[in-house]
Amino acid sequence: MFCGECGSSRTATVQSRKRPDPRPNDTTIIARLPRPTVVISVPIPGVVPVPVRAVAVVTAAPIAALPTRATFVLTFSTGQRVSVHGSGLIGRRPLPQPDEIFDDLIRVADADRSVSKTHLEFGQHDGEFWASDRVSGNGTVIRRPGETAEQLEPGRRYVLPRGTRVEIADHSFSVA
Repeated sequence: MFCGECGSSRTATVQSRKRPDPRPNDTTIIARLPRPTVVISVPIPGVVPVPVRAVAVVTAAPIAALPTRATFVLTFSTGQRVSVHGSGLIGRRPLPQPDEIFDDLIRVADADRSVSKTHLEFGQHDGEFWASDRVSGNGTVIRRPGETAEQLEPGRRYVLPRGTRVEIADHSFSVA
């Protein structure tokens, strides 16, 4: 049926090869409909929506006090001192996940690379400082004042009172 050298049909004739191509050519214009403008409204928890044409009247009412964050000073074995007020990450090159937001990203200078890129997460709850190992390669050990050393379980938060020493691989820092 087909030629073994060129692959053309043996039954094809000159007349059969001159049939018009039923497919549209490349210059066919396709009409595009305009896209409708869509506004997506995402509700924010705790915020009461105000109608667009309404006028909001604000009265002088007592404002509930927001929880204040304590200041903690982290003193690293590298000589670095950092004051922190909220949450953060510590590591050689700390990087939050796409859905995470932190107040501080603290880089530890570590030429030996014993500290993981994102080694430790910290934050505050009711004025107390906590830390959580982020599945680091060399782990995290805490030494609270007057207690024995404790290896941190990855993903679990540990409350650290002031004076606690935190060992992250070959480096450490104290919480004051």
